[in-house]
Amino acid sequence: MRIILGVGGGIAAYKVASLLRLFTEAGHDVTVIPTEAATRFVGTATWEALSGKPVSNSVFDDVEKVNHVRLGHEADLVVVAPATADLLAKAATGQAGDLLTNTLLMAHGPVLFAPAMHSEMWQHPATRANVETLRSRGATVLEPAVGRLTGADSGPGRLPEPEAIFAAALALAGAAAPAPAAGAPKPLAGRTVTISAGGTREALDPVRFLGNRSSGKQGAALAQAALDAGARVRFLAAHMDVDPPEGVELVRVESALELREAALAAAPDSDVVIMAAAVADFRPAEVSDTKIKKKDDNDAPLVRLVRNPDILRELVEQRGLAQAGGLQGGGLHTGGAHGQLIVGFAAETGDADGDVLEHASAKLARKGCDLLVVNHVGVGRVFGQDETSVVILSGHGAGPQSAAGSKADVAAAVIDRIAAELDRVSPAG
Repeated sequence: MRIILGVGGGIAAYKVASLLRLFTEAGHDVTVIPTEAATRFVGTATWEALSGKPVSNSVFDDVEKVNHVRLGHEADLVVVAPATADLLAKAATGQAGDLLTNTLLMAHGPVLFAPAMHSEMWQHPATRANVETLRSRGATVLEPAVGRLTGADSGPGRLPEPEAIFAAALALAGAAAPAPAAGAPKPLAGRTVTISAGGTREALDPVRFLGNRSSGKQGAALAQAALDAGARVRFLAAHMDVDPPEGVELVRVESALELREAALAAAPDSDVVIMAAAVADFRPAEVSDTKIKKKDDNDAPLVRLVRNPDILRELVEQRGLAQAGGLQGGGLHTGGAHGQLIVGFAAETGDADGDVLEHASAKLARKGCDLLVVNHVGVGRVFGQDETSVVILSGHGAGPQSAAGSKADVAAAVIDRIAAELDRVSPAG
């Protein structure tokens, strides 16, 4: 496949060298077009050495080849990483001031942008409008990863990891990633994985409920990735907009209390418990047996809420009690350092008290789980979307790991991390 790799002028340009190597080692023909600013971060010699081709960002080099037209016409795929705020703006407004922006205007194949910039730049209305413009024209714009930025700041704006961009690019172009060797062992073969997914619904009356925006897409993707990795999968499904994958052991639940009962019952013989469901923090204190009616006095009913149990925390406590009671035989896996892995999900927004990662790190400490997969959520972000970005935080001292792309890509990254953790603390067999 002929790929144009456009490199924007941001500090994350150094990570794109790894992306280039992934493309070339997979056998693809890659032409690198850096912007002038990009060459201030990574010089052309690096791109030439890794791609095996001459590198230019000028429309006046090799004029006889008409590169500003030819490159876009011939490319099967164009990937821009890092896609800075400046590059996104130029692409959205159709500017053609250098070889890369000319190539983008001439591209006939799919185009993928992997943004990287400071959080305020990514969240600025101008950038958001440019992203929506590009998406409306058929380009794919990944969500940036959430994590440490240049300086002391953290938040959305990190370049997704090269592996995530690579997977998203191949999926966009309809190309297959390198297949594992025939007969290669599956990393979760012989393991039992329990996964919760979807959004709980807390009844107000026989008609109405309190719910959330979860579609269940990420949980379904996790279940499929675990099946692909050879696991036996129990799937605790709350409300979902998608069907559970074939091959799971399906348990339907509706409320947080029903999910709690199912999760606590399933956990003892599970090697891994992944709590990806969006569980309501509160439920109505009273549930009416009949539909609540409007009254002529125009007064609205008052709904008193009570807290739902913290299922994730209870799972960690149940594991600890089992370990303390010596119940480590008979197939029961207890303790993060003794076999069972407990993985939580956190949908977070920043506020005046802290950014997304600060809130998530505090939640990880409170819950006591082994891994916490963090989404930065908001209107039009994550819930119901087909693309996402996450940061995986570890309760055992490992550094944060970012993953981005389709929900299937992110699910594969999470399952790979889980398999690695299991191998580290309790090898199969």
